[in-house]
Amino acid sequence: MKIYEGKRTGERVTVTVDGQPLDARRDLRDFKASGFEWGYEGSGPSQLALAILADHADARTALGNYRQFVQIFIAEIEGDSWRLSSEDIDQRISETTIVPMDLKTLMRKVKGEI
Repeated sequence: MKIYEGKRTGERVTVTVDGQPLDARRDLRDFKASGFEWGYEGSGPSQLALAILADHADARTALGNYRQFVQIFIAEIEGDSWRLSSEDIDQRISETTIVPMDLKTLMRKVKGEI
């Protein structure tokens, strides 16, 4: 089981996997972020989500799921430090359903209007 950790000290942000720096995997997709970030949806959090998923699984999984992972985990992180295990990643992804429509459309569908 791998352990991913992020820490912000002043202006400096570090993210490690099992104590070693996490590769940003810009070879898969470069979000032009100045570094990893968390706590919102944007380029830094997207690069972080892609990097974690590429390390945890593989490139294809990372490219197909990083947006979801930003929404369900990375954007929700509060504070200057966090810790996530491989098991946590699997659990969060398996418990999440992303609905590919806005709330208004979803409600109309539930009511049988469409």
